[in-house]
Formats: sequence, C-alpha cells, structure tokens
Amino acid sequence: MKQVPVVLHVDLPGIPLYRRGKVRELFDLGDHLLLVATDRISAFDVVLPNGIPGKGIVLTQLSAFWFEWFGPTIHSHYLTTELPPEVSAYRSVLDGRSMVVRKATRIPIECVARGYLAGSAWAEYQATGTVSGLRLPAGLRESERLPEPIFTPAIKAEEGHDENISFVELVDRVGEDLAHELRDRTLEIYSKAERYARERGIIIADTKLEFGWIDGKLAVIDELLTPDSSRFWDADRYAPGHSQPSFDKQFVRDWLLASGWEKRPPAPELPPDVVEKTAEKYREAYRRLTGRPVPFLET
Repeated sequence: MKQVPVVLHVDLPGIPLYRRGKVRELFDLGDHLLLVATDRISAFDVVLPNGIPGKGIVLTQLSAFWFEWFGPTIHSHYLTTELPPEVSAYRSVLDGRSMVVRKATRIPIECVARGYLAGSAWAEYQATGTVSGLRLPAGLRESERLPEPIFTPAIKAEEGHDENISFVELVDRVGEDLAHELRDRTLEIYSKAERYARERGIIIADTKLEFGWIDGKLAVIDELLTPDSSRFWDADRYAPGHSQPSFDKQFVRDWLLASGWEKRPPAPELPPDVVEKTAEKYREAYRRLTGRPVPFLET
C-alpha cells in the first residue's frame, strides 16, 4: 500500500475557518465553502488520537463519485473537487481531500436508512423488538435483511452521542411535511445506491445522510455514502446471524470494544496493524464501488 502522510489538522492562513467537525474542516470562500476531509477517525462519537492515512482522500473522492453518479436527480451542495485559485498555494495538503460546496442552512437531524439489522438497531431490537419506535417482525437475526428499508432519524449532537428518535418525534421537531420529505428522500437515495453497490459486490447495510436548505430547496450536504457514514459489507461473504466482514470503520470499532475501552474520552491509540488494515478497507471500498484506483493515492 502506498505510504502517505497522515493529515490530522488543516490550517489555511488567510482563509477564514467556518467550522471544524469530527473529521471535516470547512473554510469560508465567500459565496461557497471549502470542505476538507482530514484523516481523523471517530468511533462511538469520540475522535481517536491517531488517524488513518489517506482516509480523507477516500471520503472526498467517494462522496464526489456519488454526487456525480446521482447528478441532477438529487439537489446537493456539491460543486467541484477542483481547487479554486485562492487556495492553490495549499495544494500539497488539499489535493484530493477537498471539495467546493454551496453554503446551506443545516437541518440538525441525522437521516438514517437501514436495510439490514446491525449496530444500534440490532441492540434496540434485541431489547424491545423495535427500531426507533418501529415494530419489526419477531425472530430476526443480527445482520438480517429487513423486509424493506426503514428510516430511523436521530438528533445530531455537536458533542457526544447522537440520540435516536421516532418518526413521530421528528414530526414534532420539524413538521409533518419536512419529516416526510426527509424520510422519502433518504430511502430513495439509499435504495438506488444499494442496488448499484450490490452489483459490485458490496452490501450497503445502512447509511446516514444530512440535509440542509439551499436557496429554499432541500439539499443533501456533507458526505454521501462513504465508509464513515455507511456500513459496507462484502456481498460474497454475507451470512446473517452474526456481525459481517466490512469495508468501513467497523474494524476499528471491534478493536476498541475488545480493548476494554469504555467509549469515553480519551480514546486509546490504534496500533499500526489496525491502522494499515483500516486504510486498505477504505481503499478497497472505493475501488469496488467505482471500478478504478483511488485518485492521489493509487494513481
């Protein structure tokens, strides 16, 4: 695997910082924003002390692939991955991990589509037989495909864990019309991408989307269908009844759980073999979904 430096923080002197998230940093370009994906990795809503080399490039390039694949069928904030002149002096750190996006008024809701029973949904189902207030059939196994994809919203937290809510609670927060539109668009995007990915040997078990308002229209913002925002499973090795081999950060989550960490800061440092294997899983997800090597990392 090609060795690349790990980028944990990005500072662009002379370019105002707009917002810093767990993984991404946004810089104000006036009418637009520069969205930069670092190599930071978070698990259980805690940022880990060491990053995954090239991860930000994979996230940016895969998001760009999906935005371009959906094209005009979805309204989004995405404009281009070409660097504008005002930041060209920082090309060495920005190339591959940056995209120019439209400014949006963010809706503070995580819009999650689930086609399979995994993660927190599996834990809730075991305890109550429901997921986000939705009653599911009895007797489902871990990782089992659901009769049809479901929408499970959550309140997006600036710090700490996001909180799952029911659709009724979502209606109370954003109104009935917007709640239905968020649900319908999330499930439509998930279903189209899930069919495409399955043909390329990847199961998208679930994914989370963010939306915002741009010029009065609902738009997809932030990342789209990446290993950070989705569970990607190997279709050839899929077998319900247990957790699945994945191409996302589940490998990191599993190591953290086995380490005895209690999911509170500070998180332990990932060992080199976990870092290397995780980096390769991210790259393989890109290669399988796009059919080409990762730009800036493998070309």
